[in-house]
Amino acid sequence: MPVQWAGLSPELLLAVDRDGGERLCAQLERQLRDAIRSGRLQSGERLPSSRELARELGLSRGLVQDCYTQLQAEGYLVTRVGSATRVAACAQVEQAPKAPPQPPSPHHLADFRHGVPDLGSFPVSDWLWATREAARTMPTSDLDYGDPRGSSALREIVAGYLRRVRGAAADPAHTLVCSGYAQGLALTLRVLARAGVRVVAYEDPGGPDTAMAAADAAGLVAVPVPVDESGLDVRELDATGARAVIVTPAHQWPTGVVLAPERRHALVEWAARRDAYVIEDDYDAEFRYDREPVGTLQGLAADRVISIGTVSKSLAPALRIGWLLSPPALTEALTDLKHIADRGSPTLDQLALARLIESGRYDRHLRRMRTLYATRRTALVDALAQHAPAVRLSGLAAGFHAVAHLASDADEERVVTGARARGVGLYGMSACRASGVADPPQLVLGFGNVTDRGIAEGIAAAADLLQPART
Repeated sequence: MPVQWAGLSPELLLAVDRDGGERLCAQLERQLRDAIRSGRLQSGERLPSSRELARELGLSRGLVQDCYTQLQAEGYLVTRVGSATRVAACAQVEQAPKAPPQPPSPHHLADFRHGVPDLGSFPVSDWLWATREAARTMPTSDLDYGDPRGSSALREIVAGYLRRVRGAAADPAHTLVCSGYAQGLALTLRVLARAGVRVVAYEDPGGPDTAMAAADAAGLVAVPVPVDESGLDVRELDATGARAVIVTPAHQWPTGVVLAPERRHALVEWAARRDAYVIEDDYDAEFRYDREPVGTLQGLAADRVISIGTVSKSLAPALRIGWLLSPPALTEALTDLKHIADRGSPTLDQLALARLIESGRYDRHLRRMRTLYATRRTALVDALAQHAPAVRLSGLAAGFHAVAHLASDADEERVVTGARARGVGLYGMSACRASGVADPPQLVLGFGNVTDRGIAEGIAAAADLLQPART
């Protein structure tokens, strides 16, 4: 489908050579033919008016009209009274072959993909209100590049919010706005590499692909450290020789356990003793719905913990807004790298988020989403109890994923493949393990972006795959 350009006359890149031997009209005809044949101008696309094109090229309108008339006679253009001149639908176009269309998602019943919030619950009206308010009240100076750390208004509000809600030792001067967790992690690892860190550890199971890719880009070696029912094993971490570690202490990804109090203190002690840093991924701590969430680790050791948070889980990944609480010793280096990376995140979006939080609409949205996710987790528990009672579910009453424990002799890959054939997206724990092995066989069930009905229908459709094999 051709692009329907708005405005009185769309612009078109053409050039004429007045010093060449070719007539101006012939040049114009040739360039338009080439543009149509190559696909630069597509069937049905509108051309500039003869008056406007003549003005842009410094030609007489009559010459342009003659050109259009000739190409119309050749079948390249169509002109109707009262309508613009357009490329003819039957014009021969030598377009490069298009990429095949993406097939529709095979998960037509339910897709239990983890890490995705309920996209349909994005507070569109609140975001539009916040954007209008931000645009209406922002000073002209905010349209400049500004501080690479981010808008001072957002940094003040985020720091206050994190102190109030997460128990963080947040200082606006040492808060940086970043484009989501990926950029925050990349900046952090590059700064640590410059500071002499050579090995970074990460939780296992966890996100091995993300950790290893970010570490490799920063020139670091990434090593896994096991997680048990109390969280990261700090003794195993100490044995790696790492001077940085990536952790999810409030709601470990993907097991769902909380880093135990004694482990939290041991981790802080390890960082001080090793002259090391803890990178805290505070990814969905807002969504604890059985009791108050555990406070941020950064509040215990602001000089040793870099805490990264985003609105990807609380609002939507597409916003690409996050923040980084930096130890004072690293702030200047992080700011310099952020400046080099992109000169700073989009200011209007930052001011809109600041207005959303400041107005209380962000808190209201979070309360609504906690209720929604709690309901969906209950729906998942009920569906498994009805259709696959042998499957045990673990993980906190938090976030929007849980771990399903299959029978010890189950084939994780067979379950995932079999469910996909039935229109149900299931995802194995093996992808979250550094070794990639499926032992023990488990599933990571995300329920953030699937309805109660989808949960029930999806589990019912895959029920026999989840049951232990009959002997």
